[in-house]
Amino acid sequence: MKRLSLCIAVLSLLSASASAQCRTFTKRNCLPVLEGYAQNDNYNSAVLIAGDEAELSVTFLPSTEYRVAVCAHPVLGDVTFDILDQQGIRIWSNSNGEDHVDFSLQHAQRLRFRIQVPDTDAAILHEGCVSLLVGSKD
Repeated sequence: MKRLSLCIAVLSLLSASASAQCRTFTKRNCLPVLEGYAQNDNYNSAVLIAGDEAELSVTFLPSTEYRVAVCAHPVLGDVTFDILDQQGIRIWSNSNGEDHVDFSLQHAQRLRFRIQVPDTDAAILHEGCVSLLVGSKD
């Protein structure tokens, strides 16, 4: 029982450490993309590896200008992200290499963001932080 408790404690510490490193990476490397926009209070980040995919839903209000950016650690390669509507139809993609998109909506809408890390043939898979940043201005 002591070993199980010790294992759980170690795993919790490792998880907290990865989260703290991701938060530091985001502050240092990603926040400048939102220049001129106020960052929302939500922190949306994950530690991913090659081949991973993550999805997140965010609600946007009308009459507000938004900037949404995905920032990923360079070790992950060219991370792509798509914006999908409520029916799952892709309405924007960064397939041209852009790291952010600016938009405003006429009606409140819930959008899904699908983030994909490219596969690799490397023998060692590196993990890296991926953050979805949402900024707004009136």
